[in-house]
Amino acid sequence: MRAWERERATMTAARPKLREEDDQTWNAIQGLEDSEDAQAKMLWYSEVPGSGAPERLMVAGVQALENRGMTVDGWEGLVDQGIAALDAGDMPALHEITTIMWQAFANPRKEESSPYWKYEQIDNWEQCKRSLTPPAASDYTESDSEFLKRLHAGWLGQIIGGALGTAIEGYTSAALKETLGDIRGYLVQPNTYNDDITYELAFLKAYEQSGSRVTGTEIGNQWVALVPFGWSAEYVALRNLKAGMVAPRSGSWNNPYSEWIGAQMRGAVCGMITPGDPREAARLAWIDGEVSHTGNGILGEVFNAMLVSLSFVEHDIRAALQQCVDALPSDSEYASVVRFALDECSERTSWQDAWTACEERYKTYNWVHAYPNACAEVVALWFGKGDFDETMHIIAMAGQDVDCNAAQIATALCVAQGPSCLSSAWTEPIGDNLDTYVRGMKKLSIRELAEWTARVTRR
Repeated sequence: MRAWERERATMTAARPKLREEDDQTWNAIQGLEDSEDAQAKMLWYSEVPGSGAPERLMVAGVQALENRGMTVDGWEGLVDQGIAALDAGDMPALHEITTIMWQAFANPRKEESSPYWKYEQIDNWEQCKRSLTPPAASDYTESDSEFLKRLHAGWLGQIIGGALGTAIEGYTSAALKETLGDIRGYLVQPNTYNDDITYELAFLKAYEQSGSRVTGTEIGNQWVALVPFGWSAEYVALRNLKAGMVAPRSGSWNNPYSEWIGAQMRGAVCGMITPGDPREAARLAWIDGEVSHTGNGILGEVFNAMLVSLSFVEHDIRAALQQCVDALPSDSEYASVVRFALDECSERTSWQDAWTACEERYKTYNWVHAYPNACAEVVALWFGKGDFDETMHIIAMAGQDVDCNAAQIATALCVAQGPSCLSSAWTEPIGDNLDTYVRGMKKLSIRELAEWTARVTRR
């Protein structure tokens, strides 16, 4: 049957329905309008769920493009108009200015003098693969039961780290210290809602279906199927996916946030299903990262994927960290960032001094950008010396996007050391329950998540 025949059959079978005015369903449009208005307002001002940190995503879009060596001409006037429209509740004006801003984001001017352009631009996996130098794959020989223990510890650690960080993300180190003092555990009753793990679950679903042949298109399809809402780079990617784009275009088109943390925050899952094979972890991370990110943003996911993969066979976390830093494409800007952080660690006697140097060097970057958060990971892992409690203390006190950072490095630590590194103070408030906003996975058992991951890995 042709498409016209289907449509003709639908029309032919239809019979008129005379409706009263209050039954004509036009009132449903009000709900759609309210949703669109709420989303537009959020782009101009929102507060982070969990921590209440303030965000202005449209202003941050200009910042993100500047970090990538581009300029949005006339942005200050547009931003002033947008904030004024928001404050006045002028929704027609706010929608119009938001659209004009997106048009400007799609056509930025290259700033030739930006230091961004002196680094190699890694645009695809083939290019990345040629420059990537991870350790050779190791034969991972532990029993299925030991592998499952490490996976369960890794997921539990990730969820603990996310729960710790959700309450404090989006603030500077100084603000956290001044307001909350030393953070050495949960500050509020933890809950497991977190947007970061959402995309890892979508990846697992796609990988379960296709195994190592999984494509960015398949992962993107799972995003649309499972994830109702995203933010920053993921917000743009979901919009692009629903418009019919596939990776890598879904991650690159009109996406100022494509080198933010959204890929870096989900690299752990690629390492968990490739124990002892950091190159394969990197390959899968690149495929996954392209759904929403580009270049250095994807390298952030590659970095964390390699770290977790290597942690199955290299239990000295400093050694694993050093190997992953050395493995990155050496002429990329991302590699320069983590090298700087590692150099500061080796030259300083305290994490505070190392972190202060990183915070100052990358102060022009948004707290959701991959770079300052990659530095925080390096500093916490180096000075934490494999101690879970101290590593979580450092990553919490560094500020920035704490839940993303704590979750990723906690996965690596717990994979390396197993469940023994987690005290009951961390595990008992979490239990075995994972609450998400993923369609069809609203409530999960953490143990069953580990078992699912093990099955997917064996596939």
